[in-house]
Amino acid sequence: MPVMTDRQSVAANSVVVNAVAGKLHEFAERPCVVRLYCCASAVGLNVSLLLGGASKCQDQEINAQNRMPIVPDDFVVEGGLLPGQRIVLSYRNTTGGAITAFSRVDVIPIA
Repeated sequence: MPVMTDRQSVAANSVVVNAVAGKLHEFAERPCVVRLYCCASAVGLNVSLLLGGASKCQDQEINAQNRMPIVPDDFVVEGGLLPGQRIVLSYRNTTGGAITAFSRVDVIPIA
């Protein structure tokens, strides 16, 4: 099962457009289920997930555990993806200070 992890700082009042851009499994090679787990270093960080252009979660606040996500505790959402479709994971900082985003994206082939 491919796993993509990421840790990055999200500047005050800004957006990270795609945290998985350039990663090996950003585009699906075959039908799969995608599971998102994430945490933040402080309150005020929201996450959105698009799978193949369809919104699976939009601007949802995530927990502030200040660590890499733990499975299954930090589960946010899951959805399906067809071959060639793209994963777009974005973060929005709603505060006046930088916040670190921690994410784990599991890509589980089903065929």
